[in-house]
Amino acid sequence: MHDSIGAIPVFVAVVEEGGFSAAAKKLQVSKSAVSKRITQLEARLGVQLLYRSTRKLSLSEAGEQYFAHAVQSLAAAREAEDAVAQMQGAPQGRLRINTTMSFGRLHVAPLVSEFLGKYPGVELDMVMDDRVVDMVEGGFDLAIRVRMLEDSSLFARKIAPSHNLLCAAPDYLKSRGTPTHPEQLHDHNCLHYAYASSVQSWRFTNPKTSESIALDTTGNYQVNNSEAMYEAVLQGLGIGRMPTFIAGPDVAAGKLVSLMPDYILPSQTIYAMFPERRHLPAKVRAFIDFLVSKLGGDVPTWDQPISG
Repeated sequence: MHDSIGAIPVFVAVVEEGGFSAAAKKLQVSKSAVSKRITQLEARLGVQLLYRSTRKLSLSEAGEQYFAHAVQSLAAAREAEDAVAQMQGAPQGRLRINTTMSFGRLHVAPLVSEFLGKYPGVELDMVMDDRVVDMVEGGFDLAIRVRMLEDSSLFARKIAPSHNLLCAAPDYLKSRGTPTHPEQLHDHNCLHYAYASSVQSWRFTNPKTSESIALDTTGNYQVNNSEAMYEAVLQGLGIGRMPTFIAGPDVAAGKLVSLMPDYILPSQTIYAMFPERRHLPAKVRAFIDFLVSKLGGDVPTWDQPISG
């Protein structure tokens, strides 16, 4: 029984990382040690959990069942550790967080060194991905997401507002003209972010006139990474719908032009989200408080040069 329990984190790592080599790297052990542990586990259970081939690894039906319960057992173990750590007071232990690529690179990564210097007992594991991941299945303590908060099994704490603007490079506008009304976007090359809630359908409101407009836009470039799309906007490929936490500094510097300021795009909010737990670990609370102290406020740092 002890061997089976000890094999659980190894099995979960193999499945989550998609192979023995990647799991070995994550666990900081040899590939042969990982393979041996999985073989012993299958022998003890008397079933094959994984189908192996030279190109891919997949779960058997028994493996799928075992993986579902293994993830839950690891979550319960972390919960137990968190409860003890909470009693000890000082933030410590492994903190696994998920964030979007652009916000993570631009605004979270620059703060990591200061945070870990302040809390040396914490080991930070940050995964940046523009896709919305399952926090429990991925083993994340915390996710930083830019979204409109929907009904969820997760708790959330607001970090900062996320405003959007329409922008283009001066060279693009010089050659194609500057739109002054949303309907004029039909004559322009509009660039699209693939993970947006509405990829090609853009909505605008004019607070001064109460005008509300929704229109389908077209363009020759769609990409699933907002910074890649932003690079295309900077290079003058077309007009982009961008969050100010990416575009704000270049708009303030004149590298980009904010278009149609009377027409407002829907805003979102940057949240710190975490699974429902009886005890919020000190390491999670410390990281959230740290982010809010550095990035929070009604007018976040990236909006200050272009506000007012």
